[in-house]
Amino acid sequence: MRNNATPSGGMRTFTIIWIGQILSLLGTAVGQYGLTLWAFDVSGGRATPLTLIGFFFMAPMIAFAPIVGVLVDRSNRKLMMMLSDLAAAAATLFILILYLSGKLQIWHLYIAAFVSGTFQGFQWPAYSAAISTMLEKKHYTRANAMLETAGSASGIFAPMIAGALIGPLGAMIRTTFDPTFVANLGNKPGLLGLLVIDLLSAAFAIGTLLFVSIPQPERTAAGEQARGNFLHEAAFGFKYIFKQPSLLGLQTVFLIGNFFSALAFAVYAPMILARSGSNELVFSSVQSAAAIGGVVGGLVIGAWGGFKRRVHGVLAGWALSGLGIIAAGLSQALPGWLAAGFFTSMLTPLINGSNQAIWQSKVPPDIQGRVFASRRLIAWLVSPLSQILAGPLADQVFEPAMQAGGPLTPLFGWLAGSGPGAGMGLQFAFAGLLTLLIGLGGYFFPVIRNAEDLLPDHDVAPPEALQI
Repeated sequence: MRNNATPSGGMRTFTIIWIGQILSLLGTAVGQYGLTLWAFDVSGGRATPLTLIGFFFMAPMIAFAPIVGVLVDRSNRKLMMMLSDLAAAAATLFILILYLSGKLQIWHLYIAAFVSGTFQGFQWPAYSAAISTMLEKKHYTRANAMLETAGSASGIFAPMIAGALIGPLGAMIRTTFDPTFVANLGNKPGLLGLLVIDLLSAAFAIGTLLFVSIPQPERTAAGEQARGNFLHEAAFGFKYIFKQPSLLGLQTVFLIGNFFSALAFAVYAPMILARSGSNELVFSSVQSAAAIGGVVGGLVIGAWGGFKRRVHGVLAGWALSGLGIIAAGLSQALPGWLAAGFFTSMLTPLINGSNQAIWQSKVPPDIQGRVFASRRLIAWLVSPLSQILAGPLADQVFEPAMQAGGPLTPLFGWLAGSGPGAGMGLQFAFAGLLTLLIGLGGYFFPVIRNAEDLLPDHDVAPPEALQI
């Protein structure tokens, strides 16, 4: 059984790491913003290349999850975090070198996304498990909300910074460097500066980790059961979850919900760009509004603590986010996209923070790497499929069907309009409706609805409750 004493300076250590991650996420988002504009321009405004980048990022995170979980639990968790940041920086450097040589192509972004996704797989289970060793249970929801806020904060400032800098940086590069060199950079030479910002932020994040101490978890009864050869340990996380029907039920909600929401958000950028005539200011404004919503949601959850019964934060949050996705798809102008993006993102800290707190309270810390990695695989199992389907579904089905005279225009044109982006908007709305039904549907299953009552906390669970 784990000793619940909190390490001295636990919240201070977590805050230092959190600050480093804010800057790292900000730099990554700045670079990604520039690459999104570059890819959309190079691909001629097609949705499929952008969705494939998402696919190649997510696929290795899912495929390698069991291996990652074992390595996280066997290794120093701080080292795993640093490895993730180093790999992300290496992928950015790879893109930067190709861009400087004038040889960057869309498929290079797929390679970089695959490398980043592979090592990003270490970060989430390592950070999640580290919270359990650094903090008391009463701080779990607050810490998870802070992590959610970090991601959202980067979304607020990254579009502002990138949108404000890409033009002036491009002008400076054109006047400073040789015309032949500038010609290799294409139509958006300011991307060079954004990628450099990404690299510098990664270096800062790695630096913060060098100067903090993250406690390793004490061994528990479940941890002893998990010990064995590599294959046994890789399978342990799945066995643990499948022995706990409530945990499996929660992950099934995320599995199905992620599939439908990914069908929408995989075409989010091309939908906004198509409907706004590739207006970069509109695109950045919508991203910023969504990020502000995430920050507001994180601050609210951090102060409030969420529902006393955290499962309501999960299920009601999913249902309400479905409404937000519907509104985003049916909106045809900036005010609607701003409101829908703000509302939907505001719910993300509630959903993820509530779910994280349940798992961190119920699963012993020394097996959280394996269990959380397995949990991610279950929740995201079909997300790559939705990433693959979303682009062709938009380009070949919904978009042609919602042009003037298209077969779906008479039925849904009054809702979603017609012309460029209308088909992707309708795809958004359908996906949102299904997401809404998933959240409401969870309440019909007692094993999900009563998860917190059915599962004992890991520090009070009798040994027999942990048998696998």
